[in-house]
Amino acid sequence: MTAYFTDREHGARPRNADAIDARVWGGLYSVIMTRLSDGSFGYRFPQQCPDGNGACGSDEQAFGRVLVAEVPGIDWPVWPDQIPATPVILDLLEFCAAAVGQPVEGWFHPFYRHHHLSWDRELGLQRFVADVNLLLGRNGIAYEMTAAGQARRLLPLPLAEALGRTSFATGDLETDRLLEAARICIASPKPEVRQDALEKLWDAFERLKTLEPGSNKKSQADSLLDRVAPPGSKLRQALGDEALALTSIGNTFRIRHSETSQESLTASEQADYLFWRMFAFVHLILKATGRGG
Repeated sequence: MTAYFTDREHGARPRNADAIDARVWGGLYSVIMTRLSDGSFGYRFPQQCPDGNGACGSDEQAFGRVLVAEVPGIDWPVWPDQIPATPVILDLLEFCAAAVGQPVEGWFHPFYRHHHLSWDRELGLQRFVADVNLLLGRNGIAYEMTAAGQARRLLPLPLAEALGRTSFATGDLETDRLLEAARICIASPKPEVRQDALEKLWDAFERLKTLEPGSNKKSQADSLLDRVAPPGSKLRQALGDEALALTSIGNTFRIRHSETSQESLTASEQADYLFWRMFAFVHLILKATGRGG
């Protein structure tokens, strides 16, 4: 990625914008259309020379037909002044990444005045990803493309670090599965998948309450927290209050239930906050009880 003067002098811009705006879309549009015109997408959608002896560019019609079938939210052609929804743009970028290759000129065909082409897949993907990530990074967009050409969401740094170093070994396979699924889903570019991460994390919390011995769920939950802080201590009281608050949050907001009485979250920052709050609590329990962390 190019390091501009302001990046070198003042540091990179925080990556906290969840929506791709008109300026960024305009840049991404140009990156895509440049690849379409220079033949890069001929790697997947080759345009054949009229004499049938080789490929000479990108087949724009084939590109567009397959695109609208694979990415239902997109219209083709796309226009620089008509911004698709951010998840749709990310799908479009993944589609393009799967189709791109660096054109390599071969034999020059004098009659049609073009070169026959082959494609360097690895170099083409690398350059496409670099161009996309430059635009996203310079504009503080909280998404990036991986080297494999997949879009991923960039989590707030403290949460990303905590998720990356935490292990799950609760002794219950379903609880471990829910925790691992929550870790993966919260990093998704799609809001509905991040919503699913909250549900899985709250479900894992409810299962954690039942892993200690006890005659009922309340006594099991009390035994669990007694292992985290000394019974009767102020910290133990605070942890009990927090457990009740988190349970209430799961029942009040549209996290574990979908009744009309549940209030929906309206911003990704809200989901991040609730996920971080619950994950910090679960992480403490895992560490204190020897179940990972």
